[in-house]
Amino acid sequence: MNFLAHLHIADHCQSSLLGNLLGDFVKGDPSKAYSAKISQGIKLHRFVDSYTDNHIIIKHCKQRFDSSLKRFAPIAMDMFWDHCLAKHWQDYHPQSLKEFVDRAETDITREKEVLPERFIAMTAHMWRGRWLESYSDLANIKYALERMSQRSMRMTPLADCGLQLEQNYHEFSGFFAELYPEVLAQTIKVAKVMQ
Repeated sequence: MNFLAHLHIADHCQSSLLGNLLGDFVKGDPSKAYSAKISQGIKLHRFVDSYTDNHIIIKHCKQRFDSSLKRFAPIAMDMFWDHCLAKHWQDYHPQSLKEFVDRAETDITREKEVLPERFIAMTAHMWRGRWLESYSDLANIKYALERMSQRSMRMTPLADCGLQLEQNYHEFSGFFAELYPEVLAQTIKVAKVMQ
């Protein structure tokens, strides 16, 4: 799951939006630097990543990618899950996607926490560029993967993953419809234990 799904899951579980968005930017024990609520959000983000990365559906999806791209499949699929969520948003949330993103931006930007520079820079671009809403168009997912591929030589193959998403679009969409309700049910359980 990527940024939109992590925010939606946080909202669904009444967890910290900031904490769930921070998950990829904080290493080690988050309770040493953040409040209990934000720390729990970071831990929920980590649970979601671990749960989805090890799910049988991800294993099936990886098999649909060319052999040279299999190791990049989880990254591409995280982006694709956000596409599916954005495209079918009304099935998962009562607010419009725009209203939800506006509320998430307001909630996150008013937090008075010391945040990683990388996170501040990324979210500034994300809010300004309206990335989360743009994910409903697969072309924007492909563009995001191309941009990510330019970060380093090691990431170059990511640029070719968009075509794999297109070629398997119907099957991957079906996988999302099966996987996401399961993720929501599991995260509710985990969030309750954390509180």
